[in-house]
Amino acid sequence: MRMTELNYEPMVFPPLESGTIEFSEIQKEILQLKKERNAIILAHNYQIHEIQEVADYVGDSLGLAYKAEKTDADVIVFCGVHFMAETAKIVNPNKTVILPDLEAGCSLSDACPEEQLKAYKEANPDLYVVAYINCSAGVKALSDVICTSGNAKKIVERVPKGKEILFVPDQNLGQWVSQQTGREMQLWPGSCYAHVLFTFQALKKIKDQFPEALIVAHPECVKTVRDFANEVCSTEKMVHFCQKSSADTFIIVTETGMIHRLQREIPHKTFIAGPTNTCACNDCRFMKMNTTEKLRDCLRDLSPAIEIPEPIREEAYAPLKRMLEWSQ
Repeated sequence: MRMTELNYEPMVFPPLESGTIEFSEIQKEILQLKKERNAIILAHNYQIHEIQEVADYVGDSLGLAYKAEKTDADVIVFCGVHFMAETAKIVNPNKTVILPDLEAGCSLSDACPEEQLKAYKEANPDLYVVAYINCSAGVKALSDVICTSGNAKKIVERVPKGKEILFVPDQNLGQWVSQQTGREMQLWPGSCYAHVLFTFQALKKIKDQFPEALIVAHPECVKTVRDFANEVCSTEKMVHFCQKSSADTFIIVTETGMIHRLQREIPHKTFIAGPTNTCACNDCRFMKMNTTEKLRDCLRDLSPAIEIPEPIREEAYAPLKRMLEWSQ
């Protein structure tokens, strides 16, 4: 596709004016139910801003895993996708873990079915499996250690040198980690459907429009996008990078929900949504399945709840705990 065919207007988020948040009636209901249930609301950076505003913690997969492990709440409400709520249940088997929409899945998780990984391991028993946290509890149970985009480099560097690594399920993140560490790895052929929609051509066009802007991309993007970016990092590290940078304008190449958090924490800077070849921004259809209405209802009904068979949960806990320990 020629760059001249990209004819949409860029989605620009200018600096925010100062002011307090005025909660809607449904947000007030959520906050009241949260208090009644002694619940904690954990929200991923890709959630809609109305959910981020009522969450106790908004963050990336690593930060959310730590919060889930350490909480004293009776109920964990996970506003994200299914594998994230499963992770919270793995580290909190005796707590109620609920997800606003049980159908909120993940293309990465779907790309690595448990039975396929099990068969591959049986055929290659000496492999050391490093699993990106974007996978099912069953896949975690088959893994040696878990990682997130924020700690993947550190985790891979901790794997014993003599081990041959199989990295699942994201080949783009795995390729980036391999480049960062110099460690050769087998890469499972999975990808995030949303992040692979970002292209060099679309980014080049918007960079030409905003030459002073720095491009900040998630490592789930393809190599041509990562190579063009000024910084490649997890969503949590995007916040720190944009805070510390002397630049005033950033092109954020990840799911659009991330910009809500960036605006809240860095209100004096301008953010531009990373474009694709067909649109000015990129939403994950799974992350956006959660709504304030579903959040209210799941707190009211304590449903849908996450359940994991205990043998699988125990097996999945070991590599997840190893990740948390190695990330300290």
